[in-house]
Amino acid sequence: MGCVLVAGAGGFIGGHLVKKLNDSKEVRIKAVDIKPLNLWHQIQNEVENISLDLRDRGNCYSVMAGVDLVFNLAADMGGIGFIETHRAACMLNVLINTHLLLAARDNDVKNYFFASSACVYNQSKQLDCANPGLKESDAYPAMPEDGYGWEKLFSERMCRHFREDFGIDTKVFRFHNVYGPFGLFEGGREKAPAAICRKVLVAKLSGEDRIEIWGDGNQTRSFIYVDDCIEGIIRLMKSDVVEPLNLGSTELVSINQLVEMVEDIAGLKLKKIYLPNEPNGVRGRNSDNEMIRNFLHWEPVIPLKIGLEKTYNWICNEMKIRHI
Repeated sequence: MGCVLVAGAGGFIGGHLVKKLNDSKEVRIKAVDIKPLNLWHQIQNEVENISLDLRDRGNCYSVMAGVDLVFNLAADMGGIGFIETHRAACMLNVLINTHLLLAARDNDVKNYFFASSACVYNQSKQLDCANPGLKESDAYPAMPEDGYGWEKLFSERMCRHFREDFGIDTKVFRFHNVYGPFGLFEGGREKAPAAICRKVLVAKLSGEDRIEIWGDGNQTRSFIYVDDCIEGIIRLMKSDVVEPLNLGSTELVSINQLVEMVEDIAGLKLKKIYLPNEPNGVRGRNSDNEMIRNFLHWEPVIPLKIGLEKTYNWICNEMKIRHI
């Protein structure tokens, strides 16, 4: 791969990707994130760690020199509570992908990965909790999640047209709810698995007998463990696939079921308190994996219960360290 630029390297998925690439000892890595280094989720000391705002065009050009491959995972984002209340901030992520693509074109970088999201899918396909799985074609006609979903769908099109017009080999995955250790679990940007692990742990440590759940708990999702996510990215970049693909599990669960899984891990049972006025997103979202199986001869394999146990144990240790 030569020299690799990982944009969003200080984030959850980006941190895991940098570690995987660094462990391979096959590439030189430029790791870039807007956050100060002390706020990065993970830091690998053997790589070039850079704190820069990639919404700025000049910064994109400055880090692109000598790069052979770009992994763009940079985005101002979070769970449903964040993206429904920060739509303008999510839309501004378009600057990152636009400027990175321009810098890649002008520096003759031919390999480019863009991290998209299942939020691109038409919301009319996600009204039923028993979602059969969203096919890649379900992104059109377009009616994605407002703000974040529109930016991701537009940026997918940018990648497509830079491939068609300038010969950049762009590849796109639509992530379905990635979770695991080294992710956020408090502060308002965390996603459902981490938030529920934290809430259950707080109840266990404090002796409380209840847990608050956004919505009615019947809304459904599938969740992909971060190790499967990283494995998928590496496999995609070694393939000749050009169309956007789902990267998600087909293990559909309700939020109520997710809570019950974490309760089983923690060894307690809590009373569910529902908050119907809090953000809870679409009713049902699941991944159809026919295309990834056909193109990559692989799909995510880590069961939700196994990934949740690892996530719960990591959050438990972090809460002890931070005296939460």
